[in-house]
Amino acid sequence: MTTYRRSPLTQKEILEGMILVLNIRKKVYQGLVAAALSGMILTGCTTATTTPTSVTTGTSGTAATTTTGQGTSAATVSYTGNIAVEFGTNDSDDTYDAATATAIKLEGTSASVTGQGAAAASGKVTISAAGTYILSGSFEGQVLVEAGDEDIVRLVLDGADLVNESGAVINVVSADKVVLILADGTENSVTDGAGYSFSGTDTEPDAAIFSKDDLTINGTGSLTVSANYSHGIVSKDDLKIASGNITITSVGDGLKGSDSVAVKSGTVTINAGGDGIQATNDTEADKGYVWIESGIIDITAEQDGIQAVSAVIVKDGTIDVTTGGGSGNASTNASWGTWGKSGTASTSDSSDSAKGLKAGADVTIDGGTITIDSSDDSIHSNDSVTVNGGSISMSSGDDGIHGDTAVTLNGGDVNIAKAYEGIESSKITVNDGNVSLTTSDDGFNAAGGADGSSLNNRPGQNSFSSTSGVALVINGGNVYVNASGDGLDSNGNLEMNGGTVIVSGPTSNNNGALDYNGEFSLNGGFLIAAGSSGMAESPGTGSAQNSAAVFLTSQTAGTLVRVEDPDGNVIAAFEPAKAYSSVVISSSELVKGDEYTVILGGTATGTETDGYYADGTFSGGTEAVSFTVSGAVTQASQSGAQTGGMGGQGGGRK
Repeated sequence: MTTYRRSPLTQKEILEGMILVLNIRKKVYQGLVAAALSGMILTGCTTATTTPTSVTTGTSGTAATTTTGQGTSAATVSYTGNIAVEFGTNDSDDTYDAATATAIKLEGTSASVTGQGAAAASGKVTISAAGTYILSGSFEGQVLVEAGDEDIVRLVLDGADLVNESGAVINVVSADKVVLILADGTENSVTDGAGYSFSGTDTEPDAAIFSKDDLTINGTGSLTVSANYSHGIVSKDDLKIASGNITITSVGDGLKGSDSVAVKSGTVTINAGGDGIQATNDTEADKGYVWIESGIIDITAEQDGIQAVSAVIVKDGTIDVTTGGGSGNASTNASWGTWGKSGTASTSDSSDSAKGLKAGADVTIDGGTITIDSSDDSIHSNDSVTVNGGSISMSSGDDGIHGDTAVTLNGGDVNIAKAYEGIESSKITVNDGNVSLTTSDDGFNAAGGADGSSLNNRPGQNSFSSTSGVALVINGGNVYVNASGDGLDSNGNLEMNGGTVIVSGPTSNNNGALDYNGEFSLNGGFLIAAGSSGMAESPGTGSAQNSAAVFLTSQTAGTLVRVEDPDGNVIAAFEPAKAYSSVVISSSELVKGDEYTVILGGTATGTETDGYYADGTFSGGTEAVSFTVSGAVTQASQSGAQTGGMGGQGGGRK
């Protein structure tokens, strides 16, 4: 019996045709060669050890080209990463003096006004001055705000039931800002009709609540919006939710702000035929963003859950998003899916998509609890995605996380329970955090080099892009990959400097647990990767930390493989989730000159996560092969094992 104790271990359609042909050729070539040749796992040439990238916790982004939510025009947006939303007194203050406010009593198509600044006539209440206005009762008509450009108008909904069959129910034509206050303990509703009456070529207002100026909602009451024509709540400037209980059912988008949508607190529930939340200004730098500071947000949308022309920033809160019918209604198929996979890399999104969180320049998540079930990508940016913290759970019909230029994980818990590819970008960096991926194709797909080239992958292919520079970097954290395609796939170089990486890789011989196109420099951390043997690869000979690559006879899923040192101490123990015939292990405990034994089967008890035992007690099993560490990469083969590894150039281009 052996006792094992160790400390717990903590990246389109001009080139796409070319890519498809290249990848078809690649896969055919790989399959033929893997079946015809046998040999030991070869290693790639590597560079010297590099210093791990430092963790950057601030938001960042660069210029990117994107389409707006309705997608009729593309524009260049600039995001500098300096967004910070403030909720001032006029946004957060939900108190008012009923004795001095103007009271508007609503009944049918008429209303009585007590106080200054408002008038009622012919099914319309018109507010023309700054002040506080209390609306109560039921009304069939429109509340129209035509105040001065410097006026702050506060509309208190105090048990108001507002209906307008022919246009926007609340229509703000002019003001500095309108604040909708939901009175404490009240239930309020706003409902429009399916047909609006416009004059000439007008297409606005196009929402049940519509404002040409800043609009804020606060208070402790509730508001139900039924938008039967198009959108629920729209501001052509900034739209802020400071507090309140808001429920929106809309034919079009739920919440829509041109300059921004910001949520500070409250509960927001959206069921939208378009996007759940959308920000659209694509002409001004640092606008067109969605900011979520906190609150509870529940979105069910036919298209994108949260979509911003520039940035989506999540600081905290609880966010639950379902798009396009969920991951069961997958967007990816053998013909490359249905969600607008046309265009170049920088305009990869069509007007219609069903992504969970989507931005033209940057998605940054600092905290919160986020759950996404999406038929398209769960998190998508035409430029960068950064995760600094929080707990994120995803099920995707396409990529779990996709950033055209970069995906950086600095912390938090990222769980992708289902995806076509787990994390895809031109450059992927893992600095810290806990990452778990289960995919039908590649787990990590770093599809470009240091030059920033970026092309999307689709079924069974690697993108054609530069092999210069490091495309996939792991500096720390805990990473688990369960992939039916390549586990760690880099079309450039691959570098690991720390952390723990566990890979339960592919069973087919045209993929590998490790797949890289340049060099793999392994300089620290712990790695164990099990998978098929036909395309198996190992770290490079220039690595600072030793590794071993072992071919085995075919082993069934769940068969324990452990490696013991000369004294019988277990330095690695793993029960892969799928059948395997090759294992690559790298650990600081692999010492040059020492002999190690690979044992298959037996029993294990102890601390186990994703099939990996951080500590435990082991007994039984059969010795498969022994090897002596000879340098940075040592190769060994069990008697009777099929050796077909073609390592050395990674990414499939051998």
